[in-house]
Amino acid sequence: MISPKYLLFFFLFFPFFSLLNAQEKDSVAAERRLADGPYIFYPPGGGMRVLSVDTAGNLNDTLYGQAPPDFSFRVVSRSGKRRFDVKLHPVSRPDWKCRQPEKLLVLSDPHGDLDCFISVLHGNNVINGNCEWIFGKNHLMVNGDVFDRGQDVLPLFWLIYKLEQEAEEAGGKVSFLLGNHEAMVLSGDLRYTDKLYRDLSERLGMNCEDFFSASTELGRWLGTRNTVTVIGDDLFVHAGLGEDFLNENLSLPLVNEEMSKALFMTKQQRNDRSEPTKFLYGNQGPVWYRGMVRNDEKYNPLHIDILDRLLKKYQAKRIIVGHTVFPDITAFYGGKVIAINVDNKENFEKVLGRGLLIKNKTTFVIGDKGILRTVPKL
Repeated sequence: MISPKYLLFFFLFFPFFSLLNAQEKDSVAAERRLADGPYIFYPPGGGMRVLSVDTAGNLNDTLYGQAPPDFSFRVVSRSGKRRFDVKLHPVSRPDWKCRQPEKLLVLSDPHGDLDCFISVLHGNNVINGNCEWIFGKNHLMVNGDVFDRGQDVLPLFWLIYKLEQEAEEAGGKVSFLLGNHEAMVLSGDLRYTDKLYRDLSERLGMNCEDFFSASTELGRWLGTRNTVTVIGDDLFVHAGLGEDFLNENLSLPLVNEEMSKALFMTKQQRNDRSEPTKFLYGNQGPVWYRGMVRNDEKYNPLHIDILDRLLKKYQAKRIIVGHTVFPDITAFYGGKVIAINVDNKENFEKVLGRGLLIKNKTTFVIGDKGILRTVPKL
């Protein structure tokens, strides 16, 4: 039997020890939140500059006369829970049209939530526990919007960048499409950007968007990402295509090139550049238009006849979009349009849809532990 005096000691001092433990955890978390980077710049005079902040808040600024061969670095999430190594690789524009692989996993709008992103990839056997590609010759599509809202925007970009190279080496593919938040941040619109990503820019007297400019490694990569891609019979675009898009009579390769040319411009510069550029970055453009999935008059809802003409023009049977949030994966127009943007954290907790798996011409809704249900065929 426990002595009453020991019980008294326990009840008096246990809260104190618990408080110390909580304070220690808070201190570790606070230190981890100070960490940022690495950001890789290519100065006008040549060479390579690598900027990062360690867990103690110390700035590490290293300038190389030239990029070291096979240069690699460690990326760590804000929580310190996720760690993986990244090696620089050549970047170029991916094909705008790809064959249908045996398996195609489709996700959208991860918004800096690295834990949720890794969870769904790991749960569907795209990556292993070390964040390495194990999806073989298959294809991962991320339908835009890594920037903003979350605290792991940079690690999430580096992970997609890394997986792209690993997939290619295995005979597979990773596609990342530009979303409206890429368009916003790279033009200097930071209204949804987490304050943590503004701290380093303020410290160095730089603009936040400069850390992803065309003279950085991730900027070079983002500047070659597509806006619209066709894989098999499916067309992928972040927000949607409407009647105005059809009337512009643009080829998809031209859309991708024009979006890239203006990606690092301000809104005013985009508007002044050309009418096609102004349209593509406007409310009826592919990274903003919601009329495929919203019936409100202000969104200029799409008529089924126009949808059929779009599908015929771009030789697709279905269009898959993100951008607009729904409680679960949702089909429109008898399955000719599928909306896949959900509240990733909430759907993770509720075991609801997080994306699509298109396997041997059958489409499934997937969660964090694999297939949940099939999507009705057209």
